Amino acid sequence: MTLPTQKEKKEVEEWFRCLRESICQSFENIEKEFQNELIKKKPGKFERKKWKRFKTSKKGGGGEMSIMKGRIFEKVGINISTVFGSFSKEFRKQIPGCEKNPNFWASGISLVAHLHSPFIAAVHFNTRHIITTKSWFGGGADITPAIPDKKNVAFFHNSLKKTCSYHNKKYYSKFKKWCDEYFFLKHRNETRGAGGIFFDYLNTNNWQNDFNFIKDIGKCFLKIYPEIVKNKTYKKWTNEDREKLLIKRGRYAEFNLLYDRGTLFGLKTGGNIDAILMSMPPEAKWL
Repeated sequence: MTLPTQKEKKEVEEWFRCLRESICQSFENIEKEFQNELIKKKPGKFERKKWKRFKTSKKGGGGEMSIMKGRIFEKVGINISTVFGSFSKEFRKQIPGCEKNPNFWASGISLVAHLHSPFIAAVHFNTRHIITTKSWFGGGADITPAIPDKKNVAFFHNSLKKTCSYHNKKYYSKFKKWCDEYFFLKHRNETRGAGGIFFDYLNTNNWQNDFNFIKDIGKCFLKIYPEIVKNKTYKKWTNEDREKLLIKRGRYAEFNLLYDRGTLFGLKTGGNIDAILMSMPPEAKWL
């Protein structure tokens, strides 16, 4: 198998950084343009914090956290990272290509947004590239409404379907099913939210085509989620609506702590704890 070159790895890393900048700018523009009289705050701005992974001759890398707490976005985090090293003995059996050689390189972007408004769905988005003795892309995007919203859910799914189908007619149905099965709380027998797409181990033996798909998914997210936020920004909510949001956030927290692969990967590879747990909601409730 031919693995990606250093030049290709740099292209991937730079793409994630550029996408992060574009999303941050879009979300900050929403903070400046919109407000809700129920939240008396100034427009939010992202605060950046770089971090470095423990560095030796064989392990290293790091990333940058971008966190914003504003008047529309109660908490949104966008992390980018590029790390390399070797997996522990207990973890390497779970990673393709690491049975005999535990070395890896990984780069990605991860985003989670929790809104003040119960009428604006929380969202998760991430894309990544991992290289061991094998190479693949992974990622996905899904939304979690606290209050049913058929119009925005359909808009979200239809946009992802169009992007997926441009690359492969089978991608959307396959990745949607994968998402529904992955983001499922087994202990409650319920889905985390309204779904989206999820995929992993993507390698069609055409690296450039696969990378183009990853970029298009990022561009799709950048286009559609700000529209979903804007659609409900001015809608007022009640204490009862807010209570529904907080209970739903409890479900979100349960999934991320019990089942999420990204959380496990970060903890098992010496990642930054604050960045790994960035996805946790700022406030949640349980009955």
